[in-house]
Amino acid sequence: MQGLLEAIRKACLPGLWSQGVKLAREGAAFGREDRGDVIVVRIKAAGQPVAPTVTLYPADAEWTCDCGGKIDPCAHAVAATLSLSQPAAQGQPAAQGQPAAQGQPAAQGQPAAQGGATAAAAPPARLRYRLRRKGLVLALERMIVHASGAEEPLRVSLASLAGRAVRAPASPERPGPRLPELYPTHEDLAVDRLVGTKQHGYFPSDRQPELFAALAGVADVELDGAPVRVSSEAIGPRAAVRDHDDGAALIVERDPRVDEVIASGVVRCGGTLHLLREMDLTGPKLERLPLRRVFPRGDLGKLVTDVLPELTKRVPVTVQSQRLPRAGGASRPRILLELSQKEHTLSVVPSLVYGDPPEARIENGRLVHLSGAVPVRDEPAERMLLVRLRDELHLIPGRRVDFDGVEAIRFASRLESWDARAFADARGEIFGKAALVPRFVIEDRAFDVEFELSAGRDGDEGDGAGAPSKRADATAVIRAWQDGLPLVPLLGGGWAPLPSAWLDRYGARVADLLAARREDKEVPPAALPALAALCDEIEYPRPSGFDKLMPLLDGFASLPEAPLPSDLTATLRPYQRRGVDWLSFLRDAGLGAVLADDMGLGKTLQTLCALRGRTLVVCPRSVVHNWADEIRRFRPGLRFAIYHGTRRALDPAANVTLTTYAVLRNDAELLAAQAWEAVVLDEAQAIKNPDSQAARAAFALRAELRVALSGTPVENRLEELWSLLHFTNRGLLGGRSAFQERYGRPIAEGVQGAAAELRQKIRPFVLRRLKGEVAPELPPRSEMVLYCELEEAERDLYDAVRAATRKDVVEKLAEGASVMAALEALLRLRQAACHPALIPGSSAGGAAPAARSTPSSKVTRLIEALEECVADGHKALVFSQWTSLLDLVEPHLGAAGIPWSRLDGGTRDRAGVVNEFQSPVGPPVMLISLKAGGTGLNLTAADHVFLLDPWWNPAVEDQAADRAHRIGQHRPVMVHRLVAKDTVEEGILALQERKRAIAGAALGEADRAASLTREDLLALLG
Repeated sequence: MQGLLEAIRKACLPGLWSQGVKLAREGAAFGREDRGDVIVVRIKAAGQPVAPTVTLYPADAEWTCDCGGKIDPCAHAVAATLSLSQPAAQGQPAAQGQPAAQGQPAAQGQPAAQGGATAAAAPPARLRYRLRRKGLVLALERMIVHASGAEEPLRVSLASLAGRAVRAPASPERPGPRLPELYPTHEDLAVDRLVGTKQHGYFPSDRQPELFAALAGVADVELDGAPVRVSSEAIGPRAAVRDHDDGAALIVERDPRVDEVIASGVVRCGGTLHLLREMDLTGPKLERLPLRRVFPRGDLGKLVTDVLPELTKRVPVTVQSQRLPRAGGASRPRILLELSQKEHTLSVVPSLVYGDPPEARIENGRLVHLSGAVPVRDEPAERMLLVRLRDELHLIPGRRVDFDGVEAIRFASRLESWDARAFADARGEIFGKAALVPRFVIEDRAFDVEFELSAGRDGDEGDGAGAPSKRADATAVIRAWQDGLPLVPLLGGGWAPLPSAWLDRYGARVADLLAARREDKEVPPAALPALAALCDEIEYPRPSGFDKLMPLLDGFASLPEAPLPSDLTATLRPYQRRGVDWLSFLRDAGLGAVLADDMGLGKTLQTLCALRGRTLVVCPRSVVHNWADEIRRFRPGLRFAIYHGTRRALDPAANVTLTTYAVLRNDAELLAAQAWEAVVLDEAQAIKNPDSQAARAAFALRAELRVALSGTPVENRLEELWSLLHFTNRGLLGGRSAFQERYGRPIAEGVQGAAAELRQKIRPFVLRRLKGEVAPELPPRSEMVLYCELEEAERDLYDAVRAATRKDVVEKLAEGASVMAALEALLRLRQAACHPALIPGSSAGGAAPAARSTPSSKVTRLIEALEECVADGHKALVFSQWTSLLDLVEPHLGAAGIPWSRLDGGTRDRAGVVNEFQSPVGPPVMLISLKAGGTGLNLTAADHVFLLDPWWNPAVEDQAADRAHRIGQHRPVMVHRLVAKDTVEEGILALQERKRAIAGAALGEADRAASLTREDLLALLG
């Protein structure tokens, strides 16, 4: 429930939150219903005749309200959630020293009101519906049931009671204080509208369906004083066909579920009332049943084709006769496909028929006799055929569908698996047989490929001598080949088989070049190496301009030395000078760059040295001012402006414009309309998902030079690298799906040579140096695992959570959920390995003060290590992905007498906290949330890093450790990973090595990559 409350609190507008808090304090919530994973609460709302119903889904942190408000969440959702959290409902403040997120949220910008609990409000009155039999009709009376149990008739309309209280009759035993208001439901109001001015008594039969539909949603209904349910389902008769003499008899009988006729058109089935349907057959009291009609042998065809199809539309029919006619005794339904062609459009009309040739056809659910005996319908087989027809061919019987171009080819492939004989006939009569002949067209840097028929097709007009040959579009050929289709549409009509052998040899490279080329068919500079390699293979002259790119292809050994900016105040290290030369070379060649140096090697400085002209820098908000400081420090001649805030405006005179990814998303059109000389994305893993708003906005930016800076260009999947290179050098890696087919899947499966081919392709445009390679002056960085044994109580809790988690994960995977979705189910298991108080409902997860003092083996081990570290004069960083775990560490630091500072998402003055820690007299320990402090910070005062909870992605942990191990650090850095023995955390360490392999496969640090499988996931659970 705490997660749901936090979610509503975060999403709610301040004014609505305050209204919800007020409603909760006034006791507006009532009528709580627990329905498993769902909780339903009603809220008394002034001026509303119907109390809104709020439905809460605590496990999913979701909610709904039927108030009809335009803003979500509404005040009713707030009040309902707060009503289930006693401290919040009473307005109690959060515990002293805790952030609001740790206790109960207060109104926007204000602490919770002081002053004790809200007085409990008496529950409102409700309605009871009494049905009474009077002859063959039903009478209805509505009763008001008060909280005390007293009843009184409702003698006025509910509409007249809107906003007013309902009083019980006064008596000496029960004085007449004002009772709670009556808040009807939507069903109550629906009944009220049907009743109109007639408050009780008989009701005409023509209103019964509406009345029963409304009463079906009412909980309290009585019939002659006994509880009863009302259903909106109408009960009808049933029919059966049985043998009779030499023919068959059709009998219509009452439904066996009917126990009693209550009134005209109303029956009782067990404890539920139903209306009767088909009363023209049954009579209002079922007095006409059973109905019986005999069909002699000569009329059985009429029974099968006319009577039964119509009767089946009204009532269920069971055929118990063995005498209904059969067509040959073994006739089965089948799909008949009528195919016709016009140019490159294929027309298809399917029919559901019996017999070959057809003896009967099914039209609109009816059997139409065509010839011979009437077949016996096999409706289950018909339904299976119709499902196959819909799912495999996407067709409906009797409806003509036209397939044009490539869609006709896809249909032909589906037709082959559906009906091989029909495909063989269509292949000979409709689809062509002549082969396509490919031919390269290369003129300087322009590239194209043409496909023409080797000879005219039999029967085609205009294919004789002197007639123009038929051609296929190159893009269509490649697409058909990639999709595994056997045919391709021809320009001007018809289809032809693909040249499979030629495509197997050149198809992948041709696809890359076609995807990369511009509208004028010229390939961009980034694709010139691929075009040159193709030219070499077919013995054709290389494209012009290729020789200028040779320094990129020989390991950067011959890169020209670029002039440095005149205002540069820094002395570049040799590897930084090489990086500036590389960036400048790509800039002058019109190419983009991914600078993927390790954290702390000066990517910002190298980029500043290569900038020329008007530049846009996009970075996380936390490092905007870092860029400003670097410009002031190293390029004082550059004028910069920060484009941020509600009143932001672009400065056309600024050399460098600094902005954030959030602003890029919001101002995508404005920034894309600008003409930039260069665009730099810092922490470019922010666009690793090419479908994200940030990535789409970045792709739309216009610039001569595009630079992506990231120490972790690949964190989880190779698709992330595709997204970065799609930004810097569009077309280099082809389309997204093609990249996945050609590189992503083969590398993940360990296909030999796939990783090497990818590295060779991206090598000129991705520069990655590791600290150990280029910064030997950096002190060594050591890593060690601090294992801790869970205490007996912790182990019992962990084992219980593991049993529940394994069941949840197995169910998710069985239902087809993705591995990442199932990983979310492991959250509680990972928390149980860290601290019992992180688990809701555990004995340690109660009140905040008690939870904060609960012992934990991991926290105890951390404090011991920190005491030793501080005693030796060292400073330490303590990272966790959960701020709640940092909350639990704080009291133990205080008890040990260790001063500390803290940086998380709620920290306002980040720079002040960092400067205080960096100071020699600052606190020796800093607690940092992994998300808020993993990037953009220089914390070289620390030489010890503690990672409290291992994370799936090792790149995130490495970024955190690099806050201390970077340029400016002069002492060896020790990274400690705290791992609970015999828990899921040991499996995560192995998983981290797999993640590193994915990045290494693309960037040259490993030979292959492996991906997380479902079996690996289950192995984590032990």
